[in-house]
Amino acid sequence: MRLSLALTVLAAAVATPSAASAQSYPEMAAARRSGQVGERFDGYLGYAVRPPAVVQRQVSAINIRRRSLYVALASRRRVTPQAVGIATGCELLKSVGVGESYMLQDGVWRRRQPGQGAPSPGYCG
Repeated sequence: MRLSLALTVLAAAVATPSAASAQSYPEMAAARRSGQVGERFDGYLGYAVRPPAVVQRQVSAINIRRRSLYVALASRRRVTPQAVGIATGCELLKSVGVGESYMLQDGVWRRRQPGQGAPSPGYCG
């Protein structure tokens, strides 16, 4: 239960764009809404369509921060950073909005359609 709670808190910490980060990364927010950038199953952001260089730099900065958080939590929980990333990815996929892109473990980019539920791979439990 504690690991689940920790991952939920971690997912909230790494989710972007929040209201504050949308102001800090306006290009990122637009790229997410347009489907250029999306959440991946492994807890990182990726490019569904190659975005402008400024967005690529923002994605890189966010992914570096996420990796640091995953490593820190992994060392405390005695698991791999990859396991933390995938578990966090399960939580982040729940926040994918309509029209936003996401990638599941099969490596295929998809866009959430109106009326479609949030993506939830079977391994997420």
